[in-house]
Amino acid sequence: MKIICFGDSLTRGVSVVKGRLRIIKENYPSFLQAFFLSNNRENVEVVNKGVFNDNSDLLMARLTKDVINEKPDYTIIGIGGNDCNFKWNEVAEHPDETHEPIVPIDRYLDNVKTMISIVKDSGITPIIMSMPPLDPVRYYKFIADKYGPSISHWISSLGGIEHWHGLYNRSLNKLVSDIDVIKIDVRTAIKQAGELIDLISDDGIHLTSTGYKALSREVFNRIIKISDLKKPQQI
Repeated sequence: MKIICFGDSLTRGVSVVKGRLRIIKENYPSFLQAFFLSNNRENVEVVNKGVFNDNSDLLMARLTKDVINEKPDYTIIGIGGNDCNFKWNEVAEHPDETHEPIVPIDRYLDNVKTMISIVKDSGITPIIMSMPPLDPVRYYKFIADKYGPSISHWISSLGGIEHWHGLYNRSLNKLVSDIDVIKIDVRTAIKQAGELIDLISDDGIHLTSTGYKALSREVFNRIIKISDLKKPQQI
């Protein structure tokens, strides 16, 4: 069985290490592969197709190359955090103006729906992963330190970044429910796994290795249930 993990930096495995964003080996696809191996599932191959800073527009552009041509059995699509983000340099320069998310929500949902359709038509089972939670306080600090304090004032006047993040995630959940696609709720799983300060890195949005492991554990447990595999032991 072949599984493609398709997404952005949260799939690639980015975290803050010594104050800087780094790609770490302890990412969710690598943990997922390890879970299968430790449960005597050597026939499962997990492939990491995550790209730093990707959004749903960019996933659409590489869907054929990185998913369809790979001919996996399952494709886990995890995207949204960069779609609902903003061009913070423009916000900092013009804090009194209106700014739109990088990928507006209607286009984001259309992109996800189109990817699901293309993947299904290619004989691949799509799985949609919810957006992991963020830590708004540390996220505000991270972007304010980089772009200036006007960032926090602007976004707080619109309900906070968690408003946009939550809106996109809720809309994604509704889309998945409406079209009957498999979903893995890693957002809830991570929140239940412990304190967010231990699970989310210092930028407030990327995960720590502990967070990635909690995410991958939820993915593993869900795939075991939806596939023909039977889980031989509790991990």
